[in-house]
Formats: sequence, C-alpha cells, structure tokens
Amino acid sequence: MADNDTDPPPPYSSVTLDSPPPFMAYEQVVYNSKYDVTQKTVPYYVQKDPAKVAAIIVTQHNVLHASSKKQGSCGRSAKCYGGLAGALLLLVLLGLAIWLGVCYGPKAHSVHSDSNCKGNDCNHEHDNSHEQEDDKGHHGGFNSPDTCSNSSILCDAIQACQQSNDETNCVRFGDGEVLQVKTAQDGRFLPVCYQGLDTSYANQICAQLGFRRSYASSPVKSTDSVALSLKLRTDSLIQGLVNVSSTCANEQVVSLQCTDCGKQQTTSRIIGGSASKLGQWPWQVSLHFNGRHVCGGSLISPDFVVSAAHCFQGTMTNTGSWRVYVGTISQNYLQIFSNVKKIIVNENYNGRSNDNDITLLKLDKPVDFSDTVQPVCLPGFDQNFSETSECWTSGFGTTEEGGDHASTNLMGVTVNIIDSRVCNSSRVYNGAISKNMLCSGDMNGGRDSCQGDSGGPLVCKGGNGRWYLVGITSWGAGCGERLRPGVYSKVTSLLPWIYSTMQQEKP
Repeated sequence: MADNDTDPPPPYSSVTLDSPPPFMAYEQVVYNSKYDVTQKTVPYYVQKDPAKVAAIIVTQHNVLHASSKKQGSCGRSAKCYGGLAGALLLLVLLGLAIWLGVCYGPKAHSVHSDSNCKGNDCNHEHDNSHEQEDDKGHHGGFNSPDTCSNSSILCDAIQACQQSNDETNCVRFGDGEVLQVKTAQDGRFLPVCYQGLDTSYANQICAQLGFRRSYASSPVKSTDSVALSLKLRTDSLIQGLVNVSSTCANEQVVSLQCTDCGKQQTTSRIIGGSASKLGQWPWQVSLHFNGRHVCGGSLISPDFVVSAAHCFQGTMTNTGSWRVYVGTISQNYLQIFSNVKKIIVNENYNGRSNDNDITLLKLDKPVDFSDTVQPVCLPGFDQNFSETSECWTSGFGTTEEGGDHASTNLMGVTVNIIDSRVCNSSRVYNGAISKNMLCSGDMNGGRDSCQGDSGGPLVCKGGNGRWYLVGITSWGAGCGERLRPGVYSKVTSLLPWIYSTMQQEKP
C-alpha cells in the first residue's frame, strides 16, 4: 500500500525475498496509446518445483493506457516487482521461440478456447487448460463448459444442466438485503413476500446459495406492484416455491442475511494509511504460496474466500501449495489457517486486459468466526458507492513502487471511489477500464494499493454501518502516482458469477 503523503505504509500483499528465487520469469508488458507505444520488462517471482528445470518465459500483454513519461502496470500480487531490462533481447528471442511452439506445436489445438493465437499475438501465459480438480481437490483451475439438455429452461427449479448453470442465476439481493428471485413463470427478478417465511425457509434459501445457514430475516416495506408469494416449503429450489402475486400482505417483502457480515471490532484509524488494529479488517486474509505471502483475499463466508484471478496462473494453481491465514495483522504471528480445497478462476478472465480478474477459493473446512475473524458483506446488485462514500483498502503489500519487501503488518488506507468516466479519460487510463472494473485512490497520488496487495479488499461503509466488498485489488500503473489510481475488479458486476459459483461448489 502506497501513501506518499506520509511515511509510506507497507502495501497489502508483497513478499520479502530472503534469498535469490529459484526461478524468475519476465513479463513483457506492452502499453498502447493513441500517442505512442512503449515496452517495459517486468520481472516477477514464480515459485517452481526444484526438481524441474528452470526456464525463462516471456509473455506479452496488451493493455491500453494513456501515454506518460513513466509508465508501468501489472497485477498487484507479490509476483510483480521492479523492472530488469538488461536481458531484453535474449528474452524476446526466447519469447519468439515459445510463441512458435505454442501456436504451431502439436499441442496447440488442445488449449482451452480462451487461450488462442490470433495473428502476431499469441497469449500463452493464461492458458486455461489447467487440469481440473479431482474429487479430492488436488488441483485448481478454470470452470469447464457446462452441458445442458435440449429441454432446459432457466429458473424452473429443474436442474437440466450438468453443472446446474440453468438454475444458479435465479436469486440475488438488492440494497438492504432485499431478496429477489427469477422464475420461469415470469422471467424477471421480483421481491418475495415476507408472509410465510420462517427460519427453516430462510436456512434453505441461504444453503441453496452456498452459505451454511441464514443469519437473520426481516420484513421491509415495498411498493412493487408485482411480487412472489411463498408456497408450502419442500426440498425444491426457491425459484420453484413461489408464485407471481399482485400484492404482498402489508406490503412487506423479505430482507435476508445469510451471514452476520461487515462488522468491525476496532474502529480507531489514522487517515492516510496506518498499521491496522486487531479486528479492524477481520475479513482480510493472507494467501501464502509455498510458505510466502503472495496475495490478499476477503472472507465472504465460512467456506469461501474471494481473491484475484491473476494470482492463480501457471504453477500457482496447485491447491496443496496454498494456505489461507485469517485473523492476523502481522506476518510474524500467523496462527489460524485453512487449506485450499479448490481454486475456481473466472472462466472469462482476460490476462491481457485484466477483465474479470476474480477467483473464488473453496476452503477445506469452515472457518470459525470470532471478534478477529469475520466475513465481509457482498453488496446488493443495485447498491451504489460514490466519491462521498467512506472506503478503505487493506493488505500486506509493499510500501513503495518497485519494493521487494512485504509489510510485516496489515496496513489500511482510506481511498476515494473515482468516476469511471474520469478514470477512462485520455489523461488517465485511456479506455482501459471495463464495466467490470472501478478505480479508487487519489487522483493527486499518494494513497493507493501496491505490489502484493492483489486480491485484497476495497471496502465501503454502508448506511447500516456494515462494510461491503466493493472491489478486489487488481492492477494499476505504478503505486500512488498522480493520475494513476488503483484499479479494482467491480464486485457488483461480478455478483452473478460469485453466487453461481458458490451454488455449484456449496459445502
């Protein structure tokens, strides 16, 4: 985490390299703009099996940026460090050889459709052909395409697809945790009448969504002219247990919470970046790969952690090499941890643009909540946060751009949500911000996430006093630079994928 206004606090997710790494890959990042084209070689650490032969890999990403005198952009995991350009010529030659091998080698046609070669641009770093996880969860990877029967109908409570994709995007929550359900009968998301809801019914709905049980339900006023009334509860999915109704009794619809989330046990903070107190950001996790902190993440339920897709590429998909540490504010005192049962990378993740940069980690056992370990709230699909919202980002990342030392302490810094139109302007990121991204930081520089913060949370405080996961630390040009704010995966845009994946992988 970068804060250039004061003594720079350590960023959210970076690593100290006590000895030379066994393997160094070089990522050649190409910045395109209407003004010029510049190239920068960015070395980053990749843990390799010592038994395997070390190699140098050159990959190329095309990222759209505004021209600037000092340009540099990468994901903010601890794999990303300052540039080394001395071996550029050798790297380009080796990269050409690898390109030819991937495009024209005998295995080229076995690569997943998301990793293809088009003309002179061959992207092989983000090969989606990783081995899928077996029943014991030994491997992570990307979601495989679903297969459905010809008679499948969306949201009819009949699971006609192998991975149930026809029934996993039928429930969502609006602002105020208002439950909305889509049915085959109507085809729209409609609120559910409160009459008839009890704890058993609420538990069933939350379990369907991948949570273990419900936390609380309550009636809220609604003036909607169309809603869904509950039928007698059975083992069916919620979309099969409702009927379209013109009105609800007393105009009351369901507000449902599946977790007691977003509660901060410690509230004392110093504006501009500071070491965090125990229990201040209780959803923050530290993700260790082969014993080293690499990325951050956010606990959203007892069984699931949200992080960034670019943290889990290449050899980083081996679930047995990861540990998830919770309830910690110091890398010197790592106590509570979970193992990773499965890594689910968004199948639409684009390693060139960093679009859909999100991963869901399924833990091997549920986490016990406490004052220092709590889940963060997922926002409602229509919940808005603006420049005036109180927002913070946190992590164990480096304290300055190009730094190679992780922060020992968990750091937090207050940041501002930046309008996407401003962030996409020619003087900032020149159109590189997709609908699945948002910018946050300070346009004047100084307050930002940095290398090693990848996957960590950007949270904003809601009107109910709870904290909501608004963004996932993804990428940026430099750290804390003027007109170069941090870029985060936009959680509201990715909610359908989160809930769909949790339903498919529910405990």
